[in-house]
Amino acid sequence: MPVIHQSSYRAPFLFNNGHLQTLYPTIARKVEDVTYQRERIFTPDDDFLDLDWSRAGNRRLAILSHGLEGNTHRPYMVGMARILNRHGWDVLAWNYRACSGEINRRLRMYHNGCIDDLDCVVQQALKDNRYERAALIGFSLGGNLTLMYLGSMAEKLDARIGSSVAFSVPCDLKAGARELAKAKNYLYMKQFLVSLHKKIRQKMEQMPGVISDDGYDRIRDFKGFDDRYTAPINGFKDAEDYWFQCSSGRFLSSITIPTLIVNALDDPFLADGCYPIGQAENSRFVHLEKPASGGHAGFIQFNSDGSYWSENRTIEFLGQAW
Repeated sequence: MPVIHQSSYRAPFLFNNGHLQTLYPTIARKVEDVTYQRERIFTPDDDFLDLDWSRAGNRRLAILSHGLEGNTHRPYMVGMARILNRHGWDVLAWNYRACSGEINRRLRMYHNGCIDDLDCVVQQALKDNRYERAALIGFSLGGNLTLMYLGSMAEKLDARIGSSVAFSVPCDLKAGARELAKAKNYLYMKQFLVSLHKKIRQKMEQMPGVISDDGYDRIRDFKGFDDRYTAPINGFKDAEDYWFQCSSGRFLSSITIPTLIVNALDDPFLADGCYPIGQAENSRFVHLEKPASGGHAGFIQFNSDGSYWSENRTIEFLGQAW
């Protein structure tokens, strides 16, 4: 499909800055009119996943996947749930292992390629034939995970899953990791490492002698973290192997349902390799939209109903896809 160079998104006055777009919603946005009902499901390896439902009482379901060190209560997740409910969609927002407020049971937690957990969620949600159609929506890491799932599972994909939307996606994990390692992104990188360290320490208490944080303060970027933790815990040779195997850009050509990727050109987390122009141009199903602004999972708008552009764009695309 053609790359959408002329996006409909226009940043509000004074918000034409990628860092401000990224930070403002996290700090200032409040979305309070969504009430989740929690369900815990169990994985084949005897771990658990916590799912948060917000139902509109319809036969359409949207499954939402959050970003790195996020959860179902992040403003971008709750905002998306709200607008989907308003348009007649049930919403299942799921928390990755160790992201729901309770540490998970197994040594492994989550990563950019944990499609087995997403598949577990999808199967649980669609098992009783309550829903006639479904859509997958992901943000950042969750967008990468969603796209990888759609491409790698294309031949086995439940026929009711008919569309997908992904925002702020690091389609090339190596390029994204290098971008976040730059000095301009020091504060973001530092915050991620601090948050991840807390989970490593929880694992140390849970499994004494199995994992250690000795020398953690010398880790400066995802190369250091993924080499030491993500790769060995999840069966990858090293960070480079993990990044290669789990970069969603490799799987875009296999996607067989209408899919919209929205990556802002001023996203501070994304490098050139994260804008899959060639893959979109050569695909019948993948649309790539590149707004000039929007930051990382921002896309701020000050609408009377509290919605952001990304949420309205999702509703528009889902309507067109069906």
